[in-house]
Amino acid sequence: MSSSIIQVENLCKTYESEGVKTQAVCGVSFSIEKGDFVSIMGPSGSGKSTLMQMLGFLDHPTGGKYFFDGENTENFSEEKLAYIRNQKIGFVFQTFNLLPRTTVFENVELPLLYDHEETSKSKVREKVENALKSVSMDHRTSYLSSQLSGGEKQRVAIARALVNNPDVIFADEPTGNLDSKSGTEVMKILQKLNKEGHTIILVTHETFTAQHAQRILYVKDGHIVADDLVKDRKIAEDGELLK
Repeated sequence: MSSSIIQVENLCKTYESEGVKTQAVCGVSFSIEKGDFVSIMGPSGSGKSTLMQMLGFLDHPTGGKYFFDGENTENFSEEKLAYIRNQKIGFVFQTFNLLPRTTVFENVELPLLYDHEETSKSKVREKVENALKSVSMDHRTSYLSSQLSGGEKQRVAIARALVNNPDVIFADEPTGNLDSKSGTEVMKILQKLNKEGHTIILVTHETFTAQHAQRILYVKDGHIVADDLVKDRKIAEDGELLK
């Protein structure tokens, strides 16, 4: 049985505006195994974010095939897609996407409110507290997200992505709005989560950030132009990348 969590074959995305067609992604094929840490790297406009949006079911491909955990996604209903987005995958974005006038606890709790299974208040609290502990933010539970630093906001965003214990975490430029120290802390957290069994898919234009992964897919003009393992990667305990 295949251990691939994600497999795409000739995946394409074409946008059309006023009769003009633009290919954002074209003929992309690769697979990602369960437990992998993969970076999708490329310059602005290369198609890497469009690719992540299709992999994360935020957008639909216009061609090719996409298999998620062994299932062809072509005929997934909107209900099933919503279930996968809530239960199977988590998202971390460059702009954090936290509700500013809402507490840290309430921001992390949000995915649980869309869970169709009835969960007791005590279980919800346990899940939120465990997620916040995993990113060392349990001491900020009652703070408003607007009171946090950029690095703290991103850690809360990671906790929100974790709260339903997803199989895959998509991180789109997670260090893009952070200083180098905060960015290193975020990458250290993502590596820890990967060691705990989560599949991590990271989108970035930064070479240093990409090299924290085990493998890098290089995207240019909507195509995968290279697929390399990160060799001789050494990372110190503080998250710094050593050459």
